[in-house]
Amino acid sequence: MTRSFSNQTLRFAPSSNGYLHLGHAYSALLNFEMARASGGRMLLRIEDIDIDRCRPEFEQAIYEDLEWLGLSWELPVRRQSEHFSDYANALERLRSRGLVYPCFCSRGDIMATVAGRPDSPRDPDGSPLYPGTCKHLPPAERARRLAGGRSAAQRIDMDAAMASLGFQLGWRERPVFGSSAEGREIIAEPALWGDAIVARKDIQTSYHIAVVVDDALQGVTDVVRGEDLFMATHLHRLLQALLDLPEPRYRHHRLLRDASGHKLSKSLRAKSLRALRQEGLSPEAARKLLGGELIAAS
Repeated sequence: MTRSFSNQTLRFAPSSNGYLHLGHAYSALLNFEMARASGGRMLLRIEDIDIDRCRPEFEQAIYEDLEWLGLSWELPVRRQSEHFSDYANALERLRSRGLVYPCFCSRGDIMATVAGRPDSPRDPDGSPLYPGTCKHLPPAERARRLAGGRSAAQRIDMDAAMASLGFQLGWRERPVFGSSAEGREIIAEPALWGDAIVARKDIQTSYHIAVVVDDALQGVTDVVRGEDLFMATHLHRLLQALLDLPEPRYRHHRLLRDASGHKLSKSLRAKSLRALRQEGLSPEAARKLLGGELIAAS
């Protein structure tokens, strides 16, 4: 298989809200081997903004599992929970341009609003698009609610954001392996996500803000992640443009699936690497289980 890579900075960025499974191992190995093939950098980032679900024991298990697989990475590891100020600064830049607004609605409020609309549009994850309830609140009412202690998420005003660009967004989707000149051009359609949440009520940031800020601050040149995040790239390209952040090269790899065709995931209780190790699986056997798309270690 052709190894034709420029010098790259790649990252593996798991959440410490559970144990890694073979799907995580596949993604981590892809990033590690591509970085090694190019003589580039391999970074590890712990995405732990969800401080209620992320736990130290899961983070420690991530290190142990990746070391067991034979992977290494640059230190220090970036932990998102230590960088909320970076995400707050990015959010303030959007707010200062009038591109976000506070949303007081609960999930139940939104479902009740769209309940009588069977043809209500859905976002790429299948959730109803936000109907804009709080978008049209008078400024005085917003201020009254905030002054009264009402918690609010922050939503991007998609119409205003798109109108502020003045150019067509997109990216080149590259194959996981092969020449960097290969790939296909994708026209970004962030409006598919509607007025997406960019800061949660309880955390005051979101995965979307955190990931684009982190990739820029860490100098990530190539984002290699699962195809389940392909549609999120539409929104990430918008945020990068609005925040004047560099555009990395994107590669979305196939997902590992179980016998019933479902992707391996923590929510479906895919068997963890920790459990497989305890059953006697060797690192060499784990690599064989991950299929033929990995670059063979030399």
